[in-house]
Amino acid sequence: MKSRFIPSTITRLGLLASTLILPAPAASLSFTNLTTADGLANNVVNRVYASGSNIYAGTSGGLSISSNGGSSWTNYTTANGLAANNVRGVYASGSNIYAAHLSNGLSISTNGGGSWTSYTTSNGLASNALYNVYALENTIYVATGGGLSISSNGGGSWTNYTTESGLGSNIVNNVFASGGNIYAATSNGVSISTNGGSSWSNYSTPAGLGNGNIYDVYAVGNNVYAAMLGGGLGISNDAGSSWTNYTTSSGLQSNNIYGVYVSDNKIYTASAGGALGISSDGGNSWTNYTTSDGLGSNIVFDVFVSDGKVFAATSGGLSAAIPEPSIPIMGFLGAAMLFRRKR
Repeated sequence: MKSRFIPSTITRLGLLASTLILPAPAASLSFTNLTTADGLANNVVNRVYASGSNIYAGTSGGLSISSNGGSSWTNYTTANGLAANNVRGVYASGSNIYAAHLSNGLSISTNGGGSWTSYTTSNGLASNALYNVYALENTIYVATGGGLSISSNGGGSWTNYTTESGLGSNIVNNVFASGGNIYAATSNGVSISTNGGSSWSNYSTPAGLGNGNIYDVYAVGNNVYAAMLGGGLGISNDAGSSWTNYTTSSGLQSNNIYGVYVSDNKIYTASAGGALGISSDGGNSWTNYTTSDGLGSNIVFDVFVSDGKVFAATSGGLSAAIPEPSIPIMGFLGAAMLFRRKR
């Protein structure tokens, strides 16, 4: 019995395979939810940040930190030196940990949680009502109810930016910084500075946003993403000059978006009542995940992605999922049938 190469067979099978090749389906997610039973300080998780095997969960009962991917947790409260137990925002960089409190200012640890120092208006913050905190290299950015506070010396001194500086509102719900640009999510638009805060451009409904109440903001290059309460998700591809809005009519899980994150060209949104949404095509279509997929609650306050793992801060715990690899649908007759056996 001898194998003989048949060109016509390759041609026919090649055409067959090409007709069977389809776009790979989006990777599916199945969440595992962690609660106080697993060691969290509280089931209401307001914010989440992760880096490597370290996970930081800002809860309504303290700051929960895991150094082994969530297998065990260490909780920090006022008994450990935090300014308050209600942690509204959290961020970490190396051994520096930042915890933002809703009415008690900012707690900073420079030794991985071993000790804490509190910062309030008496130290120069614009307000003691903090909504989130972000850090980039040596600079700390704090979103407050009285403006945006920035420190370039670890909290030793602060510069505050308000409407008088050009912000859309003094209520800053969130803040993000990247590539020398600062993005402030305010209750009256997205405020952007390209020069360290010296001047600001504010983008709201006149620029095309569906709603001026911005709850979160994220940026990748010239692409800016604005999470709106009541207006869905706004996306700008020209650094804020113009916007396209995505709502439930676009497949978004809810028009009340609490958080937005972008990783590997995927957009992740956290919402009230609509749970978690993911788009792989720039917002044109969405896959939505709820408690049916393992989320702790359909109220998701924040979403973060690290090393491919998706974290959702919910009102019912911290939910995490690793995307299952998708398998392209294609003709598998190929190589095995490139040769025909002739008896």
